[in-house]
Amino acid sequence: MATKVVMAQLSPTMEEGKLIEWKVAEGDTVSQGDIVAEIETDKANMDIEALGGGVLRKIVVQAGATVPVGALIGVIAAPDESIDALLAEAAAARTAEAAPPEPAVAPSAAEEPVGATEARTTDEPAGAGAGGGGGRIKASPVARRMAAEGGIALASLTGSGPGGRIVKADVEAALASRTAAAPPRGPTPVLPPLTPAPPPLPHLEDRVEEPSQMRKAIARRLARSIGPVPHFFLTTEVDMGRALELRADLNARFVEGRIGVNDLLLKATAEALNRHPAVNASWEENAIRYHGAVHLGIAVATDGGLIAPVLRDAGRKGLRRISTEGRDLITRARERKLGPEEYQGGTFSVSNLGMFEIDQFTAIINPPEAGILAIGQTVEKPVVVAGEVVVRKRMRVTMSCDHRVIDGATGAAFLGTFKAMLENPLEMLL
Repeated sequence: MATKVVMAQLSPTMEEGKLIEWKVAEGDTVSQGDIVAEIETDKANMDIEALGGGVLRKIVVQAGATVPVGALIGVIAAPDESIDALLAEAAAARTAEAAPPEPAVAPSAAEEPVGATEARTTDEPAGAGAGGGGGRIKASPVARRMAAEGGIALASLTGSGPGGRIVKADVEAALASRTAAAPPRGPTPVLPPLTPAPPPLPHLEDRVEEPSQMRKAIARRLARSIGPVPHFFLTTEVDMGRALELRADLNARFVEGRIGVNDLLLKATAEALNRHPAVNASWEENAIRYHGAVHLGIAVATDGGLIAPVLRDAGRKGLRRISTEGRDLITRARERKLGPEEYQGGTFSVSNLGMFEIDQFTAIINPPEAGILAIGQTVEKPVVVAGEVVVRKRMRVTMSCDHRVIDGATGAAFLGTFKAMLENPLEMLL
């Protein structure tokens, strides 16, 4: 019996996929479980396995094409088996998908064509002294626009067109008269010579390219987030002096597995979520789900867009393990080697743009999570400590909250604990 090779849905958010490469050619024999193609999903590049054995009789979709989930991309069958019905079914599906939308309803005879707006005369009440004795001012659309741009009242003009209509020449004459009557200007100031202009830049053509499946998924998810999810934002500033000192001490003691600033941030977030379970929650249709474990999403920028691999059960892991596992997830995310289970099921996320010298920003919540931290760079700045101005290393953090789940006081308490963890970092290690 013939076996369909279809664009499989390899993630819950996947709506279409791009066929990157066929691993076998038409006429090749394949067995069940063999990898026959590689596709690009909205999160990673993944392989498609044959669900049955036989010969790859037909490649329906060529490499490089993007098709919706469930679309037939190839057929595996016995050498003498008819596959005409499957191919006809696939062709009919493609035709239906490509069918143009219903034509727009033609305007009725009573509707005025677009061009008529430009051709007709527009009237407005005349002011005192306007030609027409207090009736309606007749002016062509061009004259009306020129008068508005030049700051000339139509009521002050006498129309030379048919029936006293103000035309373009009337406005031009008024503009010329105003220019001639302008008072003489003072002596023209002598300006320093201009620096020679640089050579013109080469002309570049516009470039249009199809977005990656990841970029399309980002567009869909963020559009669904920023509208339906009622965001509000809380910002605080953290003194990072002690945290950076602890990091330096740990890295001096342990040569292997160096601790990064991001590792401290993830650890502080996990510990704060342990102490504020009301923040480690998700909005569902008619309920709020309070998660029993902390699964941290780590926002990672890749060539194809943003992805958030999930550090599982971060609330039960020590700093060094968070560092090791987090580094591995980030590396494989950039190489597009994550499995679906590694970027799904997060309960809270962290986005750090400090390495890009960003001081402060707000992040969009990744549904169904109820919060995300947006972390800026650490900078030296003067602050008042115990009545004296001193230079300290400070970092700004903004928390985006889903107001359906998190109230202002709840979010503020969580953010206060996060701040305290970093300003007294030994608490994270207890």
